[in-house]
Amino acid sequence: MGVSTLLVVVLAMVFGPLQAYCQRLLVSMTLVRNASATGAYCLDGSLPAYHWNRGFGSGENNWLLQFEGGGWCNDVETCLDRAKSRRGSTRYMSKYEVFSGILSNNVSLNPDFYNWNRVKLRYCDGASFAGDGSFDNGTSLLYFRGQRIWDAIILDLLPKGLGNARKALLSGCSAGGLSVFLHCNSLAKYLPANASVKCLSDAGFFLDVPDISSNYTMRSFYRSLVLLQGIQKNLNINCTSSIEYPALCFFPQYTLKFITPPIFILNSAYDVFQFHHILVPPSSDPRGHWNRCKLNATTCNASQIQILQGFRNDMIGALTFLSEYSRTAGTFINSCFAHCQSESQDTWFAPDSPRIHNRHQVLFLPIQLLELGTASKIEVEGDKFVANSEAAYIRLMF
Repeated sequence: MGVSTLLVVVLAMVFGPLQAYCQRLLVSMTLVRNASATGAYCLDGSLPAYHWNRGFGSGENNWLLQFEGGGWCNDVETCLDRAKSRRGSTRYMSKYEVFSGILSNNVSLNPDFYNWNRVKLRYCDGASFAGDGSFDNGTSLLYFRGQRIWDAIILDLLPKGLGNARKALLSGCSAGGLSVFLHCNSLAKYLPANASVKCLSDAGFFLDVPDISSNYTMRSFYRSLVLLQGIQKNLNINCTSSIEYPALCFFPQYTLKFITPPIFILNSAYDVFQFHHILVPPSSDPRGHWNRCKLNATTCNASQIQILQGFRNDMIGALTFLSEYSRTAGTFINSCFAHCQSESQDTWFAPDSPRIHNRHQVLFLPIQLLELGTASKIEVEGDKFVANSEAAYIRLMF
């Protein structure tokens, strides 16, 4: 082999994979024109929207719906600010979105869903697509219509092929991952009786636990959110009727056992958002003792690591229901200091995706809880499969 030929081969080996990872699929926005008929407005009164990349081949009748994430607003002031941004108005949103990770149309980067109909539901209500109310003081007007937005988008997609879906996966990241828990049951009601409907929540398993100052900061936040946006009437009725404080059903750990379709939970046991806003919110650390630890986990002292391990145990404990009682659910819990893993190509399907003992491992349902990185011993039961990533596990669900 000549030097020039060898150089070409080396360059192909180095830049070939890089080129594949750098490919960008831009998908245009579709406004839901009929949304005004049901009052399904974003916070500022603009029309809701989604981005749809049409399926083809064997995936023509399969649908992947992904809720966009982006936090919440739990008082009028923050919702008014949000209404002037892309988080509360389609007027400020990008008209094209990059589809990557689980939304990619590249078979080498997303082998299980690349040819499905893939839809990104834009987030503009500030309440995980769950509110139903409004605020009007004569000067300012806000629409809390997340539930209606969800319904309007689905109704807009049904005649475009969703109504003939053979398989459907409802997914979402962060606040969108929480939306999955809130709407997983309702999707099946719109689809054919013989459709296979399943759900995937990525970084949406927000915990109801005390922070380091023993205050339930996130509980207080969600309670005010539920009250402001009129969410309680849209929460799972089986959950709200079985708990002393119905607003707590906004937390996935309380509503999880009432979800009927198969659900898969992808989450970090050390979720960065929860670390910074639930376990150690700014109000719990006024002197900034945790600042270095938040910026770089390797700088955490022994006491901080112990507290983080306690949070990890709370996460695993809240998920024991799945391993003990459910035969139609699964989890992929890792120890990455991350937030959202299905949208990023690096964590969704890549050479350096999360691994167990240098191998990607999955279990067929029912799945046992897997803890990556911190466990000294990993025990598994049932049939074991070697897979390329968590993406391959989800394929087994279908």
